[in-house]
Amino acid sequence: MADLNSDIRLAVDSGKTAIGANEVIRALKTDKAKLVIVAATSSDSSKMDINHLAKLGGVKVITFTGNPIELGAVCGKPYSVSTLAIIEAGNSNILNI
Repeated sequence: MADLNSDIRLAVDSGKTAIGANEVIRALKTDKAKLVIVAATSSDSSKMDINHLAKLGGVKVITFTGNPIELGAVCGKPYSVSTLAIIEAGNSNILNI
């Protein structure tokens, strides 16, 4: 888990990401997302939509074991983050997980 947390933070800081369900869905629809991370306690409806779009696009979905507040903290954001899409990994090795 510690590696995932540091890889997420590095990707947010040095790469390009989409934060939030609407942005993640937009990234999936435009084939920009390479990896999606969903907080375990995110709403079921958005999780279902994101999982469906990711499956259609062949994008891997990782379930973050914490809640959206913890995912927001890992991202370095002062708010909760339910979903996160990695568009460009930057200096992170997150796409190799």
